[in-house]
Amino acid sequence: MIGLDGIARLLPRRRPMLLVDRIVEAVPGERITAVKAVTGNEPCYLGLPFGTPAERLAYPPALLVESWGQTAGLLASMAAGDAPEAVMLLGGVSDVRFHRPVHPGVVLEHRIRVALAMNDTTVFEGETLVDGEPVLSVGRMTIAYRPWDTIPIEGFGPLRSPAPAAETAAIPAQRDR
Repeated sequence: MIGLDGIARLLPRRRPMLLVDRIVEAVPGERITAVKAVTGNEPCYLGLPFGTPAERLAYPPALLVESWGQTAGLLASMAAGDAPEAVMLLGGVSDVRFHRPVHPGVVLEHRIRVALAMNDTTVFEGETLVDGEPVLSVGRMTIAYRPWDTIPIEGFGPLRSPAPAAETAAIPAQRDR
């Protein structure tokens, strides 16, 4: 089992957008099972008044797919090993089906498999279960690794590799004055 510390080393996400709580099982290059607890304290519910009817508390489908995709990204990171000069990119998602809404109080169980792996590109497939019942199916998600300096950002030029953690830790936080 891998918890939040291990996930943080594999995936460049942090709160509030880190949507995976724990890796239950992983076989790099083959499959992964991870979980995410959906609570009433999620940022997506913050603007809703207390007592909002349950039907209005369905977890947003985009966040469900994002959580699934982060789990696929974890499996991709495990297979890629240490690739500091590369950036993970989403190539596309297709054949996505939502089987039923998800509400606070459930635990999402993402089960993802490698459908095809070619060099620096991997295609994933799988589903998300709640209490053993499918809530999401993803027919195909493509993730690719590309060198940082080959990804142009219009108006900014190519991306640069991020500073190592030791360097960023020494940079003081900017405060509003």
